[in-house]
Amino acid sequence: MWLSSSTIGRKVVMSISGLFLILFLTFHVCMNIVALISAEGYNAVCGFLGANWYALVGTLVLAAGFFVHIIYAFWLTMQNRRARGSERYKVVDKPKSVEWASQNMLVLGIIVIGIACFHLYHFWYNMQLQEILGNETVNVAACAVGAGQSLANTSVHDGYAFIAATFSNPVVVVLYLVWFVALWFHLTHGFWSALHTLGWNNNIWFNRWKVIANVYATIVCLGFAVVAIAFYFKSL
Repeated sequence: MWLSSSTIGRKVVMSISGLFLILFLTFHVCMNIVALISAEGYNAVCGFLGANWYALVGTLVLAAGFFVHIIYAFWLTMQNRRARGSERYKVVDKPKSVEWASQNMLVLGIIVIGIACFHLYHFWYNMQLQEILGNETVNVAACAVGAGQSLANTSVHDGYAFIAATFSNPVVVVLYLVWFVALWFHLTHGFWSALHTLGWNNNIWFNRWKVIANVYATIVCLGFAVVAIAFYFKSL
């Protein structure tokens, strides 16, 4: 199948899966901002995204998209390394047209994946998975959530409590901010690169997509960062 047997096909899969994940990030940041406005509203969203069949299907689809994106990213990187052979060890001047993020997408991706696992434990493991297992409450020690607050007999639907506990620790906040910075660089290149691969790259729109990518990545990552910082100051 050409989607896996050719370089162009693999890039198309990378682009489509990446755009799918971008849609998820858009929803996720909007959901997080709700927590700044209303604890009840945020918990209502968490309840909606609990162990319901549609939420479980969405989780599986998201996990599949994330997995495919990671596998194809490593696949393409290894293919590019093999194609360059010993040439990759030569010291050459980087073309001015090549962005820093473009040269370091794999490293940025590894950082994003690493802290994403940290994030999954803080929220998915302690919330949706516990509900799937039939637990309505959870006891999480302060050291387990990496925060200055413990979560004793906390409802698995009380996402607000999990956010407040997690972001009460400045070390955790800093780790998340590092994540958002890496995500910003990853998105600024990945967004327009995906559209470029899919053919939306004429002379007029090529530069426009770059601007749109920068604006979008800034809004999304700034939104995530504001939530983390705001909850930290609320805990003081």
